[in-house]
Amino acid sequence: MQELNWFMWGLDLFSGLFLIIVGFGALAIVYMYFADKLQTKQAVRHNYPVIGRFRYLFEKQGEFFRQYFFAQDREELPFNRAERSWVYRAAKNVDRTIAFGSTRPLDSTGTIMFMNTAFPTQDEDTTPIHPLTIGPDCKQPYTTKAICHISAMSFGALSRPAITALSHGAAQAGCWLNTGEGGLSPYHLKGGCDLVFQIGTAKYGVRNEHGHLDDGKLKEIAAHPEVKMFEIKMSQGAKPGKGGILPGVKVTEEIAKIRGIAQGHDSISPNGHIEFKNVGDILDMIARVRDVTGKPTGIKAVLGDVQWLEDFCDEIERRGEASAPDFFTLDSADGGTGAAPQPLMDYVGLPLKESLPILVNILIQRGLRKRIKVIASGKLIVPSRVAWALALGADFIASARGNMFALGCIQALQCNKDTCPTGITTHNKKLQQGLDPRDKSTRVANYNHNLHHDLALIAHSCGVKEPRQLRPSHVRIVLESGLSVSLDKYYSHINQ
Repeated sequence: MQELNWFMWGLDLFSGLFLIIVGFGALAIVYMYFADKLQTKQAVRHNYPVIGRFRYLFEKQGEFFRQYFFAQDREELPFNRAERSWVYRAAKNVDRTIAFGSTRPLDSTGTIMFMNTAFPTQDEDTTPIHPLTIGPDCKQPYTTKAICHISAMSFGALSRPAITALSHGAAQAGCWLNTGEGGLSPYHLKGGCDLVFQIGTAKYGVRNEHGHLDDGKLKEIAAHPEVKMFEIKMSQGAKPGKGGILPGVKVTEEIAKIRGIAQGHDSISPNGHIEFKNVGDILDMIARVRDVTGKPTGIKAVLGDVQWLEDFCDEIERRGEASAPDFFTLDSADGGTGAAPQPLMDYVGLPLKESLPILVNILIQRGLRKRIKVIASGKLIVPSRVAWALALGADFIASARGNMFALGCIQALQCNKDTCPTGITTHNKKLQQGLDPRDKSTRVANYNHNLHHDLALIAHSCGVKEPRQLRPSHVRIVLESGLSVSLDKYYSHINQ
């Protein structure tokens, strides 16, 4: 009898709660109805009160459903599932083989294919990657064996644990880490890896109160033995003609101190360096940074109009080869960033497939190819894309998003909102808790080791002893007819 009483009491309780919930639900619907009818900002909600709200809900959830349910393995942008899957497996150092056949269409216009030889390179005939020296005439030249490196990512755009993991991972992999334009943070230095200090248009970390370059601060940065080179960023692939953008929500007290800006306010870099009015000014700054630091100094740009590049080479000829930059980091128009205006990201600049051959060709014609090392950047996250860039004349590649995937990035496309669910691009302490720098640094190192390993697989199948020996003749590209033609037909001049 007592059990029956408890049952009846519980039933009454749940019935009462159900009625309360239904009541609140009805009140909420009434409230939403009048709120929708009285507002005039959103026509759908006004004309279809309550149910019109589902339109905005579905729009918000669309990215999620496309990513996980509707997009095929090779369809999604900016990186498809097949590419991300390879990076994830490389970072975890698990089996990277696949079964039953490729899902990659081989007859689509623009598809690249590498030409294997009947006599692939045997294991005993392979040679280690030949080390290259950047800035051999500098007081402190830089030599590295690695081909693949970590591209520019600022502390601010990325979180503290993410930068820490990248620093330790780069040290384990033996590659460099570019600081990005946000200045040198303690987290870049934590792992003891080689660093490339980037000087953006706002010159964070090396600027005076007027926004000009400060020689004293330059010397302080160069005094760190980890800092091996300096990169003057003129433009970036995702936002050519526009400076860096860090939303105010991500400008914490620590970031504001490092950058020398106000906390909580948008960090907007100028569109260009205030010192640059002509190509001579660019060479002047290169010379100044190189003289002050004693270390290799280069530039970073995405190509659009190439006339300035011709003028740049003319000025180098007038001043002498020693005035040239030690390296040129070429970014692609489809490069990534945490925040950029959509018109610039979608429509401005040349993609790497056009700009890389243009740059290499100009340097060859001007006799500067050996003097200026070429670093290619922009969606080069898998071995095939790296091999293609090397075949077209790049000396090194640098990837940001590939290493973000290695950190655990799921391409949630929330980098600019401080809501990154993996803790990589947010300063929300709660969201950062799942990013363990010790675990993720190992994954970054694994990714870079396996990227080099599988890059060598392609090179050896083409019959060369190491990846930098790849040439345009090793690559074919599919035309509109569905048939392919050797890239040597278009780029026979590339013969490093």
